[in-house]
Amino acid sequence: MMTTHLPTVTPPRRPLPPGACDAHAHVFGPYARFPLGEVRSYTPPEATADDHQAMLDVLGFQRAVIVQPTAYGDDNRCIMDAVARDPERRRAIGVATGEASADRLAALAAGGVAGLRFVELISQRYAGRPKGSSGFADLERLAPAMRAYGIHAQLFAKTETYAEWMPRLLALDLPLVLDHMAAAGAPTVAADDPLFDAVLGPLREGRIWVKLAVIRHSANPPLYADARPFHDAFMAANGDRLLWGTDWPLVNMENRPDPGRLIDLFDAWTPDETARRKVFVDNPLALYGFTA
Repeated sequence: MMTTHLPTVTPPRRPLPPGACDAHAHVFGPYARFPLGEVRSYTPPEATADDHQAMLDVLGFQRAVIVQPTAYGDDNRCIMDAVARDPERRRAIGVATGEASADRLAALAAGGVAGLRFVELISQRYAGRPKGSSGFADLERLAPAMRAYGIHAQLFAKTETYAEWMPRLLALDLPLVLDHMAAAGAPTVAADDPLFDAVLGPLREGRIWVKLAVIRHSANPPLYADARPFHDAFMAANGDRLLWGTDWPLVNMENRPDPGRLIDLFDAWTPDETARRKVFVDNPLALYGFTA
């Protein structure tokens, strides 16, 4: 049974560089003001913008990207309110259905929405795609308007789905961000699997971005050793197109890790200071348009 308290957060052993960005987190509530969608696959505890800011302060992040959770559907008010509190240092990843108008996308962009999220993950947990999500077919319909307003696409799918869809996705001529390490992880996909190369190839060419987040696709917490080959493969492919996120508040996890320890793990796997600065500072600065 899921706990209702927020995960423990303690500082990383090695301070983050100035301007570091947590490129993937969520906010929920207060529910009296921002109720969840009636059609949803899960009901998380509240994790408000104030809670989120407290987490960032403990870890040392100065910038943040707040991702719309599927439990809110395409009601983006909660994330846009969080961004409005500090618009110079916050960006949002929203959700829109394929029927959304160009005016709606323009309003989202004006409110700090840098990207839209599309989910093509078929999960036994949700008996299909998570309720409240938009899929890749919605992305294809929205792509022209997204290009017009400078909105990128953030994607969540399994590696084999990316292998199938990648030619069509690349043809959209949009920045593409694959979250949760492109769902690459043992035992489903090996680091030397041709399916995985369908992601590595475009990454090497600088045609996609990948968010490094090991926790959803590892069977070996808290060291996540089975995720290390994928992390190393991404770093070797193109360190200029990688981002990192806490995934706070780590919903739908029974044993939620301390994000400070996840930063420590990244540091252990990525000891080079230049590579570290790219992932935490330079790359999000380039993608999300923060002021330097």
